[in-house]
Amino acid sequence: MPEMSTSSSNAGVHSWPRQLQLPGQVAAPDGPIDMRMMYVMHHAFRRDLDLFSAAVRNTPVAERATWALLGERWELFAEALHEHHTIEDDGVWPALEQLGTAEDVATLAAMEAEHGEMEPLLEGCAAGFRRLAAHADEDARAALAVRVCAARESLRRHLAHEETDAIAIIQRLLSAEDWARIEEEHAPPVRLRKAVRLVPWAAYGVPREVLDRVFSEPGGRGFRVIWRLTRRRFARRHARAFRFA
Repeated sequence: MPEMSTSSSNAGVHSWPRQLQLPGQVAAPDGPIDMRMMYVMHHAFRRDLDLFSAAVRNTPVAERATWALLGERWELFAEALHEHHTIEDDGVWPALEQLGTAEDVATLAAMEAEHGEMEPLLEGCAAGFRRLAAHADEDARAALAVRVCAARESLRRHLAHEETDAIAIIQRLLSAEDWARIEEEHAPPVRLRKAVRLVPWAAYGVPREVLDRVFSEPGGRGFRVIWRLTRRRFARRHARAFRFA
């Protein structure tokens, strides 16, 4: 990992970006790094788990086509969450551990442990959706409702912890240049096929003025085009999957 610079030597408070504050978000610590994409992803994670919780409770077990759509949506959600956590575990937390205090390191270890708690919950829910897409099984639906609720509460706690404590560490220890370097080294390239799936998913329900700001980032023009071409199709599938939510 290249040598990091501290935020205090990189920019004054007067030049710090205005941080996003989206529905459900607990905090948005000030600092030199514009965390807009982090908060957009957090919004999508919270949104989906709220919808999944309602859908699992209310979707009739005989609606196998709907359960199949819910299962597909869960796969997209889980893929995005797993990649989000992997970038943090492999790139962000190790960079901070080199610079932080013992208290910072303890917080980062807790972040990684919380990521680990989510993995079995994600797979257990995926198995439940597969079961209900194949069989009308009330017991499977009851078990899935418990698992989705557990995943929702676990992720809510984790995101709140991250937004209040871990992101404050990021803003204190890293510069915007450091952050860009970590993303370049650890975030996989967004190929067209992947962007077509993820862009409308991440953008769904985000206020238009926020999307305009996100799409104004370097490279954001292409994502805007993808969003315009895919948003209506995504909205239709979204409505079918969560029709009982």
